[in-house]
Amino acid sequence: MEFYLFALGILFAIAIADLIVGVANDAVNFLNSSVGSRVAPRRIILFIASLGILAGVTFSSGMMEVARTGIFHPQYFLMPELITIFLAVMITDILLLDLFNTFGMPTSTTVSIVFELLGAAIAVSIFKISQNDQALLSLADYINTGKALAIISGILLSVGIAFVSGAAAQFLTRLLFTFDFSSRLRRYGGLWGGLALTMITYFILIKGAKGASFMTPEAINWIDTHTWTILVSGFVFFTILFQLLMLTTQINILKPIVLAGTFALAMAFAANDLVNFIGVPLAGFHAFALAKASTAPLTTPMAALRESVHTSTLLLLASGAVMVAVLWLSRKAHTVTQTEVNLGRQEEGLERFDSSQLSRIMVRMVLGLFEGVRRITPMPLLRWLRLRMNAEGYRPASGYDGKIPEFDLLRASVNLMTASALISWGTSMKLPLSTTYVTFMVAMGTSLADQAWGLESAVYRVTGVLAVIGGWFFTALMAFTVALVFAFAIAYLEGAAVIGLLALVGLIIFRNFKIHASREKAVQELELLDLKRVKNTDFAIRTCFEHSGRFLEKVLIDISECFDGILHQDRKQLKQLRRETSKLQKWSNIIAANIFKTLRLTHHSDIQNAGKYANVISALQEITESMRDLILRCHVHTANQHAGLLPPQKAELEEVRRYAEALLHDTANMLLGRRSFEYREAAAHYVSLKETLDELDRRQVERIRSGQSKTRLSILFYGINNAVLKISEQVLHLLNIFDETFQVKGEKPPGPEPPERVD
Repeated sequence: MEFYLFALGILFAIAIADLIVGVANDAVNFLNSSVGSRVAPRRIILFIASLGILAGVTFSSGMMEVARTGIFHPQYFLMPELITIFLAVMITDILLLDLFNTFGMPTSTTVSIVFELLGAAIAVSIFKISQNDQALLSLADYINTGKALAIISGILLSVGIAFVSGAAAQFLTRLLFTFDFSSRLRRYGGLWGGLALTMITYFILIKGAKGASFMTPEAINWIDTHTWTILVSGFVFFTILFQLLMLTTQINILKPIVLAGTFALAMAFAANDLVNFIGVPLAGFHAFALAKASTAPLTTPMAALRESVHTSTLLLLASGAVMVAVLWLSRKAHTVTQTEVNLGRQEEGLERFDSSQLSRIMVRMVLGLFEGVRRITPMPLLRWLRLRMNAEGYRPASGYDGKIPEFDLLRASVNLMTASALISWGTSMKLPLSTTYVTFMVAMGTSLADQAWGLESAVYRVTGVLAVIGGWFFTALMAFTVALVFAFAIAYLEGAAVIGLLALVGLIIFRNFKIHASREKAVQELELLDLKRVKNTDFAIRTCFEHSGRFLEKVLIDISECFDGILHQDRKQLKQLRRETSKLQKWSNIIAANIFKTLRLTHHSDIQNAGKYANVISALQEITESMRDLILRCHVHTANQHAGLLPPQKAELEEVRRYAEALLHDTANMLLGRRSFEYREAAAHYVSLKETLDELDRRQVERIRSGQSKTRLSILFYGINNAVLKISEQVLHLLNIFDETFQVKGEKPPGPEPPERVD
């Protein structure tokens, strides 16, 4: 029994860690709308969500039976076998959720726990069958297939229902209020607020209260018998309250709705998902307690686990306190939240995901469908719909801090109401809906109905949604497979397997933290380049040149590493460099987008100078393409195990490298304003490079004639030199534009200045 007591301690220790990684992933569920709409300072949003979590955990008592009886029949298992299942499940869960958090992908803690229980239970059942010489068909006796299929189908069904519900709710709401909703909100916003808060009250208080650990049967019966009284009273009260607020104050009633919805959704999340984090350890504790109370603790069937067990409110609140602490402190929670916010934002901008063939096909299909519907829709109705859904020139009103939010408060309120209603209903029916699936698909449905996926961003947003949904299927597959393997390992090797698996998980999580820090740094670098909203033309121009300087610094690093790789035949270094070429392309695209924004600010009288700014785009694109060609040539040559460069060629390329790096270094520093502007000094590097390349061309011809340099080696040598020459020409072009710009303005090119903060 000592080993199983130790195993129980491990279960609860892992449960705390699982709460940390689980909340980091699930925080997106209730923070997305309030953070995206900038309804209040982040600390206020987190405070309200924390209150919702603490209230919601007390509603989880009725859900805890899922871990005990939802997937398998406990009466056919012994306590040691159940502990094996639960250990495999918890070790797998923390590993899987931390992996998704690292890459900022929201996944379902409900799906993970269900498939982990299924995989581990099947593994232990097969082990038990093999030990007892039973037929494999008897596996069906151990697994609660009916309940498992009901849970899985309910989760998958919720995806479609959530997307359709979100799209329909947002479309009808936008038809009612339109994008210019301020005046309409003052006319009948009270009814909207009354309906919103009544829905939240109904689904959270009335339905969710049935599972609360502190509710007595008499209180639940009173709520059931007075449902309509509470609903009508709530609607009347909230409607009058909001109407009075609009008439007597300047309060935007959508703000309290969004904040109340954040509280409600946090409550629904805690009520529905707490079972995913502590349900398994609690089931293990109950199994251990039952076994210890019996005369034969290691051979007593666990049939008593089928009975309902009331979970301590104090334990639930302690779990809620851990969840609140993670909500405030976790950086990975912020990463996952940003993924969903960016996919649903109203404006175009920096897209995290690239386009894919599948997303392009889907966008074309949807556009074709819309075109078909447009043709059969009566023209008067079509004109009315266009008028009501006209988003041309629309920008969400500034948030609490004066910054433009990702989407407006109206959409945020629809997100929260719809998701809260669906999740709370599932909780009341004791169906472990995936809060992640529901909230994510509701948010995607509302963004689609709100025309956030325009022609400029649709393929990228669809790719992102497909990537997230694909990750959900990956969650199910990996949860099942890994838990099954871990359960087999623990069943056969017992304590040694547990220690080995814990060491493996610790090593992987440590590695994930390093990966997350690296990815977070890369994202921050890209966001730093993104000139989102600025009204000062001169500042925009200076910022574009500064960003071009940052870009050239990156080119300098890459070209230096490329030369190191080819001169030393370092295939791994060139392979890694080739993988990062997309980052350079993203930098170039962001700066190009910034220049387009700058051009919109320029006056008509400055149109000639504006053309020069546009030429920067061409120069950046040429540099990017030449860098990609340079890296690709070098990597392919080394990967194919071709002969390395000859000693004279290496010495000559070192000379080429010196001039190219000097030109990039000086130009980057001048664009960044770190040193005074010395055009001739920088241009001299290009002149020296050009003269050197002419001489090297003559020497290479002699080597070709003598047979010293074979065909592939000659192609590589000329390819490197041509790519470096193209890069240098475009760098000099940037320098010319920079010089001419400030000469026309009659200014001295900028020296170091404190940067203006741009959001």
